[in-house]
Amino acid sequence: MTFALPNAMPTSTPHQILIVEDETSIRDTLVEFFEMEGNQVTAAAELTEAIDFMRRRRFDLIVTDLRLGPKREGGLQVIALAGMLSPDALVLVLTAFPDDASRQASQRLGALHFLEKPVDLGTLAMHASSIGVHTAFK
Repeated sequence: MTFALPNAMPTSTPHQILIVEDETSIRDTLVEFFEMEGNQVTAAAELTEAIDFMRRRRFDLIVTDLRLGPKREGGLQVIALAGMLSPDALVLVLTAFPDDASRQASQRLGALHFLEKPVDLGTLAMHASSIGVHTAFK
Protein backbone atom coordinates (compact mmCIF):
# COMPACT_ATOMS: atom_id res chain seq x y z
CA MET A 1 0.00 0.00 0.00
CA THR A 2 1.35 3.46 -0.87
CA PHE A 3 0.35 6.76 0.59
CA ALA A 4 0.54 10.12 -1.09
CA LEU A 5 1.84 12.98 0.98
CA PRO A 6 -0.61 15.84 1.18
CA ASN A 7 0.42 18.92 -0.80
CA ALA A 8 3.40 17.06 -2.27
CA MET A 9 4.63 18.67 -5.46
CA PRO A 10 5.14 16.23 -8.29
CA THR A 11 8.74 16.06 -9.37
CA SER A 12 9.51 16.27 -13.03
CA THR A 13 12.74 15.76 -14.84
CA PRO A 14 13.97 18.52 -17.11
CA HIS A 15 13.80 18.13 -20.87
CA GLN A 16 17.22 17.09 -22.13
CA ILE A 17 18.22 19.12 -25.19
CA LEU A 18 21.34 18.68 -27.30
CA ILE A 19 22.51 21.43 -29.65
CA VAL A 20 25.17 20.35 -32.19
CA GLU A 21 26.45 23.32 -34.17
CA ASP A 22 29.97 24.25 -35.22
CA GLU A 23 29.25 27.95 -35.74
CA THR A 24 29.72 29.62 -32.36
CA SER A 25 27.21 32.44 -32.88
CA ILE A 26 24.43 30.07 -33.97
CA ARG A 27 25.22 27.58 -31.18
CA ASP A 28 25.16 30.33 -28.54
CA THR A 29 21.87 31.70 -29.89
CA LEU A 30 20.26 28.26 -29.80
CA VAL A 31 21.51 27.57 -26.28
CA GLU A 32 20.08 30.89 -25.09
CA PHE A 33 16.82 30.18 -26.95
CA PHE A 34 16.36 26.85 -25.15
CA GLU A 35 17.75 27.77 -21.71
CA MET A 36 14.45 27.95 -19.90
CA GLU A 37 13.17 26.55 -16.66
CA GLY A 38 12.43 22.88 -17.22
CA ASN A 39 15.16 22.43 -19.85
CA GLN A 40 18.69 21.17 -19.48
CA VAL A 41 20.68 22.27 -22.52
CA THR A 42 23.93 20.65 -23.64
CA ALA A 43 25.92 22.11 -26.54
CA ALA A 44 28.54 20.49 -28.75
CA ALA A 45 30.73 22.23 -31.29
CA GLU A 46 31.88 19.08 -33.07
CA LEU A 47 30.83 15.53 -33.81
CA THR A 48 33.11 13.76 -31.32
CA GLU A 49 31.82 15.95 -28.50
CA ALA A 50 28.20 15.27 -29.51
CA ILE A 51 28.84 11.52 -29.61
CA ASP A 52 30.31 11.65 -26.12
CA PHE A 53 27.24 13.45 -24.75
CA MET A 54 24.85 11.10 -26.56
CA ARG A 55 26.57 8.04 -25.10
CA ARG A 56 26.16 9.39 -21.57
CA ARG A 57 22.49 10.35 -21.62
CA ARG A 58 19.27 10.27 -23.58
CA PHE A 59 17.91 13.44 -25.09
CA ASP A 60 14.35 14.57 -25.76
CA LEU A 61 15.29 17.10 -28.43
CA ILE A 62 18.36 17.16 -30.68
CA VAL A 63 19.03 20.14 -32.92
CA THR A 64 21.95 19.51 -35.27
CA ASP A 65 23.66 21.27 -38.11
CA LEU A 66 23.82 18.99 -41.13
CA ARG A 67 27.33 19.97 -42.23
CA LEU A 68 29.70 19.14 -39.38
CA GLY A 69 33.31 18.11 -39.43
CA PRO A 70 35.92 17.93 -42.15
CA LYS A 71 33.85 15.69 -44.42
CA ARG A 72 30.73 17.77 -43.69
CA GLU A 73 28.72 14.59 -42.97
CA GLY A 74 28.71 14.85 -39.18
CA GLY A 75 25.07 15.83 -38.95
CA LEU A 76 24.01 12.59 -40.60
CA GLN A 77 26.07 10.70 -38.02
CA VAL A 78 24.37 12.63 -35.21
CA ILE A 79 20.97 11.70 -36.64
CA ALA A 80 21.92 8.02 -36.97
CA LEU A 81 23.25 7.85 -33.41
CA ALA A 82 20.18 9.63 -32.08
CA GLY A 83 18.08 6.83 -33.53
CA MET A 84 20.08 4.31 -31.52
CA LEU A 85 20.91 6.21 -28.32
CA SER A 86 17.88 8.54 -27.96
CA PRO A 87 15.23 6.77 -30.06
CA ASP A 88 12.37 8.89 -28.72
CA ALA A 89 14.10 12.22 -29.39
CA LEU A 90 12.71 14.78 -31.78
CA VAL A 91 15.56 15.51 -34.21
CA LEU A 92 15.65 18.85 -36.01
CA VAL A 93 18.22 19.34 -38.78
CA LEU A 94 19.52 22.79 -39.67
CA THR A 95 21.34 23.50 -42.92
CA ALA A 96 22.48 26.43 -44.99
CA PHE A 97 22.83 24.11 -47.99
CA PRO A 98 19.49 22.36 -48.52
CA ASP A 99 19.27 19.75 -51.24
CA ASP A 100 16.95 16.83 -51.85
CA ALA A 101 19.61 14.14 -51.29
CA SER A 102 20.50 15.52 -47.83
CA ARG A 103 16.83 15.97 -46.94
CA GLN A 104 16.02 12.38 -47.92
CA ALA A 105 19.07 10.97 -46.10
CA SER A 106 18.15 12.93 -42.95
CA GLN A 107 14.57 11.71 -43.06
CA ARG A 108 15.60 8.08 -43.65
CA LEU A 109 17.78 8.30 -40.55
CA GLY A 110 14.90 9.64 -38.46
CA ALA A 111 15.03 13.43 -38.61
CA LEU A 112 11.47 14.69 -38.82
CA HIS A 113 12.21 18.29 -39.73
CA PHE A 114 14.78 19.75 -42.08
CA LEU A 115 15.06 23.51 -41.53
CA GLU A 116 16.94 25.94 -43.74
CA LYS A 117 19.25 28.55 -42.21
CA PRO A 118 18.67 31.21 -41.22
CA VAL A 119 16.16 29.36 -39.10
CA ASP A 120 12.93 31.06 -38.13
CA LEU A 121 12.90 30.84 -34.32
CA GLY A 122 9.11 30.74 -34.32
CA THR A 123 9.21 27.56 -36.39
CA LEU A 124 11.84 26.09 -34.08
CA ALA A 125 9.68 26.96 -31.06
CA MET A 126 6.63 25.36 -32.68
CA HIS A 127 8.46 22.07 -33.24
CA ALA A 128 9.92 22.10 -29.72
CA SER A 129 6.54 22.82 -28.15
CA SER A 130 5.10 19.76 -29.90
CA ILE A 131 7.01 17.66 -27.34
CA GLY A 132 6.48 20.04 -24.41
CA VAL A 133 9.81 21.88 -24.62
CA HIS A 134 9.58 25.57 -23.78
CA THR A 135 11.71 28.16 -25.52
CA ALA A 136 12.31 31.90 -25.23
CA PHE A 137 9.13 32.23 -27.34
CA LYS A 138 7.26 30.29 -24.62
